[in-house]
Parts: sequence; C-alpha cells; structure tokens
Amino acid sequence: MLSLLRDSIRLNVRNGTKYINPLPITHYPMKQLTLISRAALHGNRTAIISREGEFTYRQLLERSAKAAACLLEGKDELQEARVAFLVPSGFDYVATQWGVWRAGGIAVPLCVSHPPPELAYVIDDAQATIIVCHPKFASKLQPIAKTRGVRFISTKHLYDATETVLPQVDPQRRAMMIYTSGTTGKPKGVVITHNNIEAQVMSLISAWEWTSEDHILLMLPLHHIHGIINVLTCALWAGAICQMRHKFDAYEVWDRFIADNLTLFMAVPTIYVKLIATWKAASPNQRKVMSDACSKLRMMVSGSAALPVSVLEKWKKISGHILLERYGMTEIGMGLSNPFHGKRVPGHVGTPLPGVEARLVDEEGNVTSGDEPGEIQIKGPGVFLEYWQRVDATQNAFCDGWFCTGDMAVIENGTYRIFGRKSTDIIKTGGYKVSGLEIKEVLHTHSAIEECAVVGVKDSIWGECVAVALVLAPGTELTLEQLRNWGKQRLAIYKVPSKMITVKELPRNAMGKVIKPEVVKLMSATD
Repeated sequence: MLSLLRDSIRLNVRNGTKYINPLPITHYPMKQLTLISRAALHGNRTAIISREGEFTYRQLLERSAKAAACLLEGKDELQEARVAFLVPSGFDYVATQWGVWRAGGIAVPLCVSHPPPELAYVIDDAQATIIVCHPKFASKLQPIAKTRGVRFISTKHLYDATETVLPQVDPQRRAMMIYTSGTTGKPKGVVITHNNIEAQVMSLISAWEWTSEDHILLMLPLHHIHGIINVLTCALWAGAICQMRHKFDAYEVWDRFIADNLTLFMAVPTIYVKLIATWKAASPNQRKVMSDACSKLRMMVSGSAALPVSVLEKWKKISGHILLERYGMTEIGMGLSNPFHGKRVPGHVGTPLPGVEARLVDEEGNVTSGDEPGEIQIKGPGVFLEYWQRVDATQNAFCDGWFCTGDMAVIENGTYRIFGRKSTDIIKTGGYKVSGLEIKEVLHTHSAIEECAVVGVKDSIWGECVAVALVLAPGTELTLEQLRNWGKQRLAIYKVPSKMITVKELPRNAMGKVIKPEVVKLMSATD
C-alpha cells in the first residue's frame, strides 16, 4: 500500500486551474482500527519518550486497553459518547486518546492553558458525558464535572480496570472533535472520523516519507491538528518514536537537537523565531555545536501560520535546512505542501498533497485562472465530517462538495502563495487561529469597556498579535496590564490582547460598521 502511495506522488497533474493529486485511499472494512492494528506490529519498539519515561508500543496497547475498559464501565461500547480530557503531553495523553477510540467514543482534547470558563464551554457544547483529567488539573475540572453531573476520572485510576473485550469500531465513525474559532464567534467543534484521520495520516506518510526509523520531538499543543495529526499520529502510525514535552522551551529544544538522534522537527514560525534568538545569544563555540546538531535531522517543517521569508533565510544559515512550508487547517488536515524532494519556494505553500484536490474560486463562484486571486477550496477524504450540532454552519462551509477555507491565494509558477483571508475577524497568532468576535464578546462584559474593536496587528514574533481599540465608559480608566490580568481569567492566554489603545470613538462606515483597516492604522500609529 505504501509503495503505491509513493508512486502516486509522481502522478501530480495540472487540470486547467484545478490541481489534483490522484491518490486512491481505500477504506477497507476493518474489525480493529488500523492505527491500533499497526501498533501491534511494532511490539517492543519504543513509541513514546516523555518525562515519565520510555514506553513501547506494547505498553501503549496494554494501557489504552485498560483505559478503554475503565471508560466502558461494563458497557459494550461508548456509542460515540464525547469524552473530554485534560492531560499534559506525554504517555498518559496518548493512552487516554487511544482508550477513547478503542471504547468507541469521541475524543475531545482540552487545552491545558485554558481557564475554567473556556473549558466549561467546550465540555457543555460537546455534551461530554465523561471527563478524564490529570491530577494537576483536577481543581479546574472537578467543579465543572460536579455541577453538571458528568462522570469524572483521574488518570491515576484510568488503568485500574480489568481488561475486557473491546468493541469493533467502524472507521466511518466519529473519532475526534477539535474546537476551532470561526467568524461566528464561539469556537465550533470540528468532527473528524477515523477514516478522515487515516486519510490525513497516509497523505503525510507518503509525502514526507515517514518510516519506523524516524524520531520526532513534539512541543506543540495537543488540542490542535498540527500536534495531534502531523506529529503524534503520523509518528505512531509509522512505528516511529515520538518524544513528547509538556511545553516549548527553546533551550530544551536545542539540547534535544544536540543530545538525541532526532530525524524530524515540526513547529510554528514563532518557535523558529525563538530558536534563532537563543542561537544568537550563544557563544561562537556553542553556535557551531547547535548548527551541527541540525544536520542530523532529515526534515524541518513550519506551519499553522505564515512563515516570514526573513525567518526562513535566517534558519537556513543557522541550520542548513530550508524549512518545508505547508498549508492546512483543522477542517481539512493538511492540504498543500512544498515538496520533500525538490525545490521549496519561500513564501509559498506548494501544491496539493496526495489525495487532496484544490482550486481557487473568485467571489462569483467561478474557478479562477490561477493568476488571479481566489479563495482556496479543498476536497478529499481527509476533509472533516461536520461542525458539531451546527447544520447551517456545516452547509455554509461547503460549495458543491468543496470545503471553503476562507483563505485567499494565487498560483505562481505552479505553487500556491497565500496572501490573506476573506474574513478580517480571524487572527492568526503564534500558530493559533482565534476569533476577534469571540474576544470582543468577552471584553464587552468588562464594566469599564463601552465599545471595542479587536484586530490582528503584524508582529515579527507571533505573526499577528491580538490588539484592541477601546471606548471606555465615562469616568473610568483601564491599563493594558489591568486588561490582561482580567482577560487571563476568562480567555486562553493567546487570545488576551497584548496591545491596546483608547479612543473617543471607533472609525465606522456609513452603515455604522467598524472599519477594521482603520483600526489597524490607529494601532500602528501608536508604535
């Protein structure tokens, strides 16, 4: 199968203005999920390295089977019950995730940095009936579980159950729900099936030539498609080693580059910016050791946000690697990529990955010539099933079977170059996609804020930073520090504004709508 996938890469064709990479990904009838059956083939090979130790594929299968038995609690299967889990990056995270899948449930990963109101929103929206939590986060989730009458399981007791016969899970079933912000405000649950996961993983295994000899370092958030699919699931599908760390630390990444036999590294542009800064701060001798260490890796990837060409060039000088840029999103997995072999074009995101179809469409719904800007639309077996309990939003997201990404691009010399988004309400900061409307709703609950406009402002480290223009209530004052301290109690840290101005009134058009570009100009004028 894998050889067929690799051969299919050579079949890339251009059909007018629609690029197609024709990969036949067949969904075989299975009694056991392919990810699980493949893990059995790797037995005593190392699967996970984390702060807790080293764990084999056999141990992962054993622990996840016990986790599944605990979740089932005597039932035949979970029948797609939503299981929300808050577990830091490491072996317990994977055993929990696999346990949910093996029990026939839908995994709903929660973000370890989110405050209780955001965690409660996801749990409520997903209608989770079980919450799994690491002890260090129990104070956040136990009160939520108690007030809602939701079953609460600590990872301390997740493996206490006696193994039992586990259900057969149809690969067409829902597997995971990842929450992502959109233009409608509150995050939506993106529902991904087991078949979707298989298609996404097989596409990347083929394009990036994963093997069981690979060893990757994971420092990305695990409530996000980048970390879950591109790194963790691809590694475990291939029988490779995934080294997992709880959070990003530039010095630790460099230590791992030097000390370990890593072959792959994937990160967001912000991480590369910080790695560059750490390299610059080192002594000449240390720099040489750091640079030499990068030569051991066979590929380094950047994604989740636009990679500034200046960062690509700096990293090339430091590491010798031309970062491989790709394009994807929660709803589609990965859609476009620069080649593993061949020329990578700075500022471009390449061509469709195996199994993916892509096209550009103008505002009238016509497929463009490619030279003209258009919205990227994607089709393929990796595209998500639905937005959870949002029928209208799901229907509106598709056009004749194509998923409408909202990202605008052109095709130059055969490769896609993204230059903006249709919606000005989406801000990409540090690899996260956040909704300005959602932040605005929260800010409006502050007693000192009468009106506000939330925008993204270009930032050399974060890509964009969240900025806000405020009209304060008469007789009130508010500093950025005060706003941030207040916001951290209600929003994920990456959604809290890092820049603020106060104005007498917001710029509006004749219809009374706030003119976002004018707000951005006001923010820039204060630099």
